[in-house]
Formats: sequence, structure tokens, C-alpha cells
Amino acid sequence: MDKSADPCVDFYQYSCGGWKKSNPIPPDQVGWSVYGKLYQDNLNFLRGILEQAALSKAPASSLDQKIGDYYAACMDEAAVEKRGLAAIQPDLNAIAQLKSAHDLAPLLARLQEQLGGGVLFSSGSRQDPDDSEKQIAGLNQGGLGLPDRDYYTKDDAKSKETRARYLEHVQKIFELLSDSPETAKKNAETVMRMETSLASASLTRVERRDPYKQKNKIKPAELEQLAPNFNWQSYFRELKLPPFQIINVVPSTFFKEVNSRLADEPLENWKSYLRFHVADRYAPYLSSAFVQENFGFYSKYLRGAKEQQPRWRRCVRYTDSDLGEALGQAYVAKVFSPELKASTRDMVKRIEDAMEQRIRGLDWMSAETKQQALAKLHSIRNKVGYPDKWRDYSSVKIARNDLLGNVQRANAFERRRELNKVGQPVDHGEWGMTPPTVNAYYNSQMNDINFPAGVLQPPLYDAKIDDAPNYGNTGGTIGHELTHGFDDQGSKFDAKGNLSEWWTKDDRQKFEERTKCVADQYAQYVVVDDIHINSKLTLGEDVADLGGELLAYMAWKDATKERNLQPVEGLTPEQRFFVGFAQWACANERPEDMRVRALTDPHSPPEYRVNGVVVNMPQFSQAFSCKQDQPMTKAPEKVCKVW
Repeated sequence: MDKSADPCVDFYQYSCGGWKKSNPIPPDQVGWSVYGKLYQDNLNFLRGILEQAALSKAPASSLDQKIGDYYAACMDEAAVEKRGLAAIQPDLNAIAQLKSAHDLAPLLARLQEQLGGGVLFSSGSRQDPDDSEKQIAGLNQGGLGLPDRDYYTKDDAKSKETRARYLEHVQKIFELLSDSPETAKKNAETVMRMETSLASASLTRVERRDPYKQKNKIKPAELEQLAPNFNWQSYFRELKLPPFQIINVVPSTFFKEVNSRLADEPLENWKSYLRFHVADRYAPYLSSAFVQENFGFYSKYLRGAKEQQPRWRRCVRYTDSDLGEALGQAYVAKVFSPELKASTRDMVKRIEDAMEQRIRGLDWMSAETKQQALAKLHSIRNKVGYPDKWRDYSSVKIARNDLLGNVQRANAFERRRELNKVGQPVDHGEWGMTPPTVNAYYNSQMNDINFPAGVLQPPLYDAKIDDAPNYGNTGGTIGHELTHGFDDQGSKFDAKGNLSEWWTKDDRQKFEERTKCVADQYAQYVVVDDIHINSKLTLGEDVADLGGELLAYMAWKDATKERNLQPVEGLTPEQRFFVGFAQWACANERPEDMRVRALTDPHSPPEYRVNGVVVNMPQFSQAFSCKQDQPMTKAPEKVCKVW
């Protein structure tokens, strides 16, 4: 803490100033935070598991063999260096042998399988927005090398500079593929022009937050009419996609643009586009020249990192990404006790009870809508720690001497698993994060809240300390995810996870008036330089931050109502609750990374995720005896109240 700061003037500085001073950003990181530091601690722990697995004589095809051999292959830098470009030569040869744009479809399907999707566009399974118990086929926009479509469309000086640097990066990748500088420059300009056209036809991040804009269910024949220049039948046949009658295609403007590009671009341009994207996506797993070029643009220039992360750290991350539930089993066996799971479930239950109390007590919502809201609340599934049923990796071949092959086979396994869901009932036991992940999430169509074991570790959740900071921190996280079910986005899905308007018109209008209060407040905050928070992008997270902490406070008060709580370390229990809340967000950030996140991240910067919440909580002002005219307080009539 920074006790020299006044908590009523800048609560974030008061709570986190000491942490920020003693935790400078390591040179290989783009930012440094309590979450980031815990994640690095987890990587260190996972490293020990992987190094032990790599040395063990585990039976072939066992989980230990798979994670150990994957990690060993990744750490064998000499073998990766020696193999060089040969690792992706089969893909490059296949691209070179393209005879017509008509043949692009089956090749694209094969490339997407090995890369895990995303080349030109993404495809796979998704829950039917109108019947969340069914899995249907889906297509979505993609095909860009920069982090967001706005990088291609914005006209400010920084965006122009970034495009110029990206063009240099694309040219460098072509040179690493043995193109002459002149040819590489020409090919880079082609890729940039094609990506710009795709970006212009793509939805913005704010538009993508509207689930109604993410719904466009059409028949296969209508897809053929939408983009007749793409050989869809050949594509789906190569994917081995199960038979389907409906496919969700988002947005139609993007696929119309793909159709136009297929008509207008010479075949050689498509070859250039595919060559770049294959090499760029695989670059982290290739020889050092590719690794350094990938780092130089995406991490150093775009996000401000000073040094490349050590290889072991990258290899642990890749193993977690590709074999996460195999590595996760070893992780939770060591760090996540049944007692920890039980205590977390108890906290979740108390916070859900607080939400029920809040809903019943809302003075702006009709009884009709309250009934629907309570039905949704009571339908939420709580998933804590790790899956009840682990993913079966027995069919994935992992070789100790083939890093890129391991990556491709793991991608193909996951891709096949996703595609095979089409036409099947939804598996509600599935997780979207691996157990060591330091994060949590709410899934609006699953209507579930998910807390991996990785986020339920000290200092975020510490069973050895009192309830006040634990509820302020982890309780707030639980409340945050729960509130997502009722934010501006989640509130459009009903108790079953279906996209439906379960509100009365009047209640929806009152709700939007309240969320506008939050959006107007956060739009005033500056991220970096002259860039303000895009509060239409961050609205869901901002509403969840506020709602989550209110719920955590209520639940904590209920959990401790029979106890005689005393001050600890000079702080009252109420003050410890709020400091516990703030200290999850302690962070140092690089301005480059803040720029990227201002465009792409639906979360507000850490200081506003703290200060922006407490100004709307009279309980905070009371805990610290703040005066009405101080920055961390608002006049009662200006306080934002949603849930």
C-alpha cells in the first residue's frame, strides 16, 4: 500500500502504490500485475511438472508422456533451428501448387485444421442462439494480421505509423521465405491491400458485443448465393463437417467481400496472402529468425516488451494451450484441495443469495421481469476449479522430436473435436479455460460461471487470512462473473441461454438509463495520451465490476454477521474488504500495450476498475470517512445504480 496517499482522493494509489513501486515491469513482459505475477508463478510451478514429466519413463501415450514429450520437443531449440523452414514446407508447397481460386476451398480447410482455424475466416460449431441446447455450424469474420479491424480503418497518425510498421513486418516474413526484397515488398503490399478490404467489411468490436448482430442463421443454399465464388461444398467436405441444415454466418458483409476478392484478385495474390499467414502464424514455433521477427513486431513494437521471454516460459504456455487439460490434471492434484473447492462453492452460494436479494429489492423493475431474472439466476451453473470429466487426448500423437508437428496435431485434434459438435446436444460440463489459467468467465449461452483453479490461489484467494480481503477480491470476481449474466449483453439471454427479450419494454428502458450512467462515467477516463476509454466496448465489464463488488460486500456482511470483527494491521474490517478488492488490480502498464488494449480490450484500465467502482459505493465513503466533495465520492443523486 501507499499510506501517504489519501484513499478518498485516489483509492487505487492508496491500495496499490507500494506494489507498483516494488514491482517494475520485467523486460520480457508487456505489463505487470497481480494477475500477471500469479500467472508467472503458475508457469514456474508448471515448469517443474513438465520437466519431471520430460525426464520420466512414462508409458507411451500416457498423459505424462504427452506433456513431457511436447515440452521436450519445444525446448529442443537446436532441433527446431536445424529443421528451419522445412517444418512448413509441405504447406508452402501445397499453396504453390494451387491451380485456381476454385481449389482454394479444400486447401483452406486443411490449413485451418493444422493452424486451429482463423485463416481468412473462422468456422466451427456454436450454440444455436435460439435453442442453446443445440450445436449448429458457424462461420465468422477473420483473416487479419493486425489485432483489430480498426488498425486498418483509423486515419490518425499512430494508426498510419502502425500500418507502415506492419507492412515492414509482412515484407520481412516474405524475405524469410526466400523472396527477394523487391518481390517481398510487392507481396507485402498485396497482403496489406487484401486485409484492408476484409477489415472494412468486418464488424467493429462494439458491434460484435451485440448478440443480435452475431445472429444470421441461413441455409447452405443461401450461403452459396451469398458467396458463390467460394467452393463451399468442397470446403465442408474437406472439413468432414457433419451434415447440417442451418449455418450461422457473421457478418454477411464480410463474406460478400471474400466473394468479391475471389473474383478480383489474381491467383498469385491469394498465394501470397496464404504464404504470409501460414508463416506468420507458425513463426513462434520456427527457427530463431522467425521467432525474433514475430517478437519484434507483435510484442516489442505493438505492446512495448523489451526482451523476448525465456524459451522455457514460452514452452510451458504452448503446452498449457495445446494440452491444457492433460497438464491441468497434474496441476490441480498439487494445488487445489477439496476444501478449497468447498469454500469457493460456499462463497458462490452466498453471492448468489445476495443477487437474489438485490433483484427482489430493485425499485425500478416490475414483478414480471423480476420473476424472469430470478429464474435465470437460479438456472446458473457454477463450475469451480476444473472439469468433472477430463478431455481425452489419447488420439493425439506427440513426438519428442517434432515441435511443429505436435502443434499441428494438437490443433487438428481440437479442431475435429469442435467440428464434431455440429448437430449434437450441448455438453454443459465443458470448460473454455484450462485449470491453471488466472482468469474467470461467464458464458451467456451456457449460462454458467467458471472459476479455474489458477485464479483461486494466493494472493487473490488466501485461506490463511480473514474473510474481508478474500470477499473483496475473489468474492468480487465471483460477483463480477455472476453480474455478466445481467449486464447489457448477458441480459439479452434468458434462463436457458437463448437469445430472447425477457424484459418488459419499460424495464429495458430503465435498465439502459442506468447503464448509460456507467458508460458516461467511464467515457471521461483517459487510457493513455489523448485516448479515452471506449465505454461502449467496456460497458459490460464496467457494469460487472460495480455489480460484483456490491454483491461481494453484501455476501461478506452476511457471512460474518455473527462474528465480532476487529481491526487488523490498523485497518477496520470494512477497510480491509475494500483494500482486498483494489489489490487484485495492482498493475504497471506500458503505454504501447495500453494503446492496443484501448482498441481491443473490453476491460477498463486497472485504476478505473477500482476508482470507478468505489465512487458508486456509499459503503466505501463510510468505511474511510470520505467527505462529500472528495474525488472518490459522488453526490447521492449521481451514483450509478444498476444491480
